[in-house]
Amino acid sequence: QVQLVESGGGLVQAGGSLRLSCVASGGIFSANRVAWYRLTPQKPREREIVAHLSSSGTTNYADFVKGRFIISRDNDKNTVYLQMNSLKSEDSGVYYCNNLSPTGSPRTPWGQGTQVTVSS
Repeated sequence: QVQLVESGGGLVQAGGSLRLSCVASGGIFSANRVAWYRLTPQKPREREIVAHLSSSGTTNYADFVKGRFIISRDNDKNTVYLQMNSLKSEDSGVYYCNNLSPTGSPRTPWGQGTQVTVSS
């Protein structure tokens, strides 16, 4: 079964940076759309999409991270990254990655996520 393993979270001061990584078994990222999601204290019940990367390299970002976060992938390593800059306290939460179905739905069982805590 395909598994997703996120890492790179931690405690950082507001204005700081973190780089999240997500490794998938089974080579699922190279030909698929991928995305980062998060669960936050403000929205604890539903993962909100943070950034999306198409198989052709097109990126899209939620307005609340636009200009601060960058999604990228390394197909050779079957890894997706999220570079997070100018972090704000409201960015605190658990971050998850997933690959997307043609309809845009996450298609792999969720990993454990990685906790990001931004202190103000």
